[in-house]
Amino acid sequence: MRVPLTVNDFLYRAEAVNADAVAVVDEPVQPAVPLRTMTYRELLVRVRAWQAGFDALGIGEGERVAVVSQNAARLLELMYAVPAAGRICVPVNFRLRAEEVEYIVRHSGASMLFVDPELDEPLKTVQAAHRFVLGGETDEHVMRFGATPRPWSEPWEDATATINYTSGTTARPKGVRITHRNLWVNAMSFGMHLRLWEGDTYLHTLPMFHANGWGLPYPLAGLGAKQVVLRKVDGAEVLRRVDEHGVTVMCGAPAVWNAVLDAAASWDGDVPGRGRVRIVCAGAPPPTRMIQRIDEELGWEFIQIYGLTETSPIVTFNRTRPADTTLPAEERARRSGRAGAPALGVQLTTSDVGEVLVRSNVVLDGYWEDPGATAEALADGWFHTGDGGSIDDEGYLTISDRKKDVIISGGENVSSIEVEDCISHLTEVAEVAVIGVPDDTWGETVKALVVRAPGTEIGEEDVISHCKQRLAGFKAPTTVEFRESIPRTATGKVQKYKLREPYWAGHRHGVH
Repeated sequence: MRVPLTVNDFLYRAEAVNADAVAVVDEPVQPAVPLRTMTYRELLVRVRAWQAGFDALGIGEGERVAVVSQNAARLLELMYAVPAAGRICVPVNFRLRAEEVEYIVRHSGASMLFVDPELDEPLKTVQAAHRFVLGGETDEHVMRFGATPRPWSEPWEDATATINYTSGTTARPKGVRITHRNLWVNAMSFGMHLRLWEGDTYLHTLPMFHANGWGLPYPLAGLGAKQVVLRKVDGAEVLRRVDEHGVTVMCGAPAVWNAVLDAAASWDGDVPGRGRVRIVCAGAPPPTRMIQRIDEELGWEFIQIYGLTETSPIVTFNRTRPADTTLPAEERARRSGRAGAPALGVQLTTSDVGEVLVRSNVVLDGYWEDPGATAEALADGWFHTGDGGSIDDEGYLTISDRKKDVIISGGENVSSIEVEDCISHLTEVAEVAVIGVPDDTWGETVKALVVRAPGTEIGEEDVISHCKQRLAGFKAPTTVEFRESIPRTATGKVQKYKLREPYWAGHRHGVH
């Protein structure tokens, strides 16, 4: 017997086994409004009401539904409702500017667009055939409670479930086609390695749009675990929710855990969750000292993973092994900072030039409307990550440098070419190269190396302000250095690894 693996499996089990368990503790837009709690039974009623609403509006199978939202229960509902009925969900980074969001909506061909209430005004110019603001009367216009939604006509595990846009080495982001099978395998593998169970309480510190919240909304539902929504990350608020809700699992970039460490210094009483909380870190190189502090000051278990949007995302998993618990703290932290060993079902190798290659059922089906990029990424039956690394004698991967010049700041990917293109529009700029440099808070941050045009004057703040007006804030340089020239090869190429070297001297440079 062969039954298609789809996201419906997780919803079916949630309803059949854990219908009365708390599914979501939601955080409203308005601070004065109390938290809203839903059981899995109530959640599934809303999921079906969304699906019946799509039916009524004529949104057919295979059509794209884009959602731009902060973390919210409604975003979680749509991440379940859209693919479970054979449609394709397009979660969009809420930090992007209107022009960037408009490109994604247009490129994906989304016929339906939902925006968070806070983003309605900034995204007024972004339109689709059906555009709605999440919440209140808008939900009532779309959702059809009491109506039975049409079932997916032919459930197919190789159907595209989501399109997730990720910055690469080109100025325009690519749409990563993730299938139901990709999501299913990632959910089972991640859930097993993380040892999720129905007694867990998960705090959404990770943006749900980011690789579908690393795919965790699906195994969490299938196991009937409680999910607590955090709308905006704040160290003190993370600690408060860990204390209030008995949180046991969280995911995020190093910047999140640095914020928690800062807040813990002034926390009144014992830090909550000691010996109970396990955190998963990825998105930027974690400093060894930060890993030590999490153990010593918080008493939380630190777990490192490596993954990409194109791999659904988990590729490797690294948690302290029993044999390593007796090692000195610094050595234990160093080993914990490795990208990790291959997750179940993942094959890893490196090419002749040291690029990390991956084979697995979690690897993307392809890039949306980009067969050329798909063929290049999947050449020779391996996914080419664009990251350089090595595999040690224990089978653990260490990422040493990225082949692609993507800067990962606070867990967000920044295309250096996109930033360079923006700065190049300044007439006072003759040449520019953008690189990532180490930063204690964000892992790394954006730095622009600029050659002024002859006879012109332009300052650091002028360049930064120009970028902030045209790009998402996290993409703008935090520092600008003016130079007489930018060295190039004989063929005119900028060797960015040489530009980065002086800044990374004494730092462990890697991507996780």
